[in-house]
Amino acid sequence: MHLSFLSKVQNVWASRPAMAATPISASVLVFPSMHKINPLSARWSSYPKLTSPAAAPALVQPETDVNGMPQFLSKLKFSQDGLVAVIVQHIDTGEVLMQAFADRAALNETLQTRLATFYSRSRKGRWCKGETSGAFIHVHKVFVDCDRDSIIYLSDPIGPSCHTGARTCWFSETSLSVDGVQEAGDHTHHADHAPQTTLLSLEQTIAKRREAMQQPSEGKPSWTARLLGNPELACKKVREEAGELCQTLEKSEGRERAASEMADLLYHAMVLLNLQGVSMEEVLRELRRREGVSGVVEKASRQAKPQ
Repeated sequence: MHLSFLSKVQNVWASRPAMAATPISASVLVFPSMHKINPLSARWSSYPKLTSPAAAPALVQPETDVNGMPQFLSKLKFSQDGLVAVIVQHIDTGEVLMQAFADRAALNETLQTRLATFYSRSRKGRWCKGETSGAFIHVHKVFVDCDRDSIIYLSDPIGPSCHTGARTCWFSETSLSVDGVQEAGDHTHHADHAPQTTLLSLEQTIAKRREAMQQPSEGKPSWTARLLGNPELACKKVREEAGELCQTLEKSEGRERAASEMADLLYHAMVLLNLQGVSMEEVLRELRRREGVSGVVEKASRQAKPQ
């Protein structure tokens, strides 16, 4: 790992919103030594800077020099080629971003550097995602499946994860209808047919309603379009739905009613966010930033609202 490469990553991450630096873990296994050599986190100031190229080779230690690493790697079920499948999942949105393969060396490097590193079968060697494209993937946690033959890198990507330039490698949706098997989607419109959580799917629907408002249409506008066209109504509904959610507790209206009112509040709040150009990913990232921080401390650290 070269100094110029690390400097490139540092510059990219310096522009990201600050968030708490947390140790990476593999399943339930944590490697204490990694805290001394980890060069990457959202807050670069938490880690010592490299001052000379001579320091670079020391960044990734041999697996035998990392406490517990040989034992962890030996428990994995590698293929005959010495590989395990690795899925990259977005830590905030839950999106499945890409799949690749890793050998012992790649896993050893990933756990130490927190950069998603793989074994490239086409290049027949080490591949740290982003070294050539700049689209690095910051790995927060590593999970091992029940059969110990596949891995999840729970990550925060910098840029697109797919080599096509799409956010995710999954943008082609297949379904079966009376006309047979149908396939739709391509990398240029990857959001339309990418696997999404319910929350992201709703966010996309709201965005499409806003886009449709730019085109002439007949008939009554949808409720979403009405809210988007009337910010005062959107704010009124958010306040109203918040009150109704509180009422489910105050009047013991039950779990189903509470879930229903929360769904109403969440939907109207997401419309309000769309009006301000704020994505759910930004909201989820902010929640992650607060994780492990006292609510009292977090609130006291906020900037004063403009008068």
